[in-house]
Amino acid sequence: MSKGLLEIQELIRDFKEVRALDSFSITVQPGEFLSLLGPSGCGKTTALRIIAGLEKQDSGVVKVHGNDISQIPTHKRNMGMVFQQYSLFPNLTAGENVTFGLAMRGRSREEQARRSKELFDLIGLDGLEKRFPHQLSGGQQQRIALARAIVNKPALLLLDEPLGALDLKLRRQMQIELKWIQTQVGLTFVHVTHDQEEAMTMADTIAVMNEGRIEQMGTPEDLYESPKTSFVANFLGQSNLIRG
Repeated sequence: MSKGLLEIQELIRDFKEVRALDSFSITVQPGEFLSLLGPSGCGKTTALRIIAGLEKQDSGVVKVHGNDISQIPTHKRNMGMVFQQYSLFPNLTAGENVTFGLAMRGRSREEQARRSKELFDLIGLDGLEKRFPHQLSGGQQQRIALARAIVNKPALLLLDEPLGALDLKLRRQMQIELKWIQTQVGLTFVHVTHDQEEAMTMADTIAVMNEGRIEQMGTPEDLYESPKTSFVANFLGQSNLIRG
């Protein structure tokens, strides 16, 4: 494997009788949009939580820019996170939610205002800075959560089923917008989903997971047109399997 922004080497994580991750290894290049795709229980969220520092591996290494971060606490890993539950602060306005990370780092009001303007323009919600979360739609709340996660320009953005709470029409619209935002800011995204369409629409690279391992990794086209296992073929679409 070539060196990337994120390198994961031989992660193992056991929960009692279940091996959630089994020699899980992956490399993510700078500016790449990687989707970890698989059914419930395949280990994808466990992998994301270990990258974030919210979960500890039993063995294996997580590196960012070549440095082992396995023992570094979550708040010092310079990563943003977006969850299915937006987790916005209900008592703060949309603008205050977005600039919360800057305020915690003691950034000046001028910098907070400038960065807020940049991000509200980027996510297409200019003029809604004074609204509270309960005054925003689900899609608008998701955009605010995304802006809050990238305000400090993290090395990596982790997304755990970020569109799962949206209805089908809005989810498809947000897939396009999320990919567009990623290309505009140039950040590296690691995205977890069980939705094949979501991964195929947004990702540069997809890692199809099954029982704690990567079954196959490649571009959406490669996986769809040349699946290497029957699991990948069946998971990504209707397949004609002929036994040889």
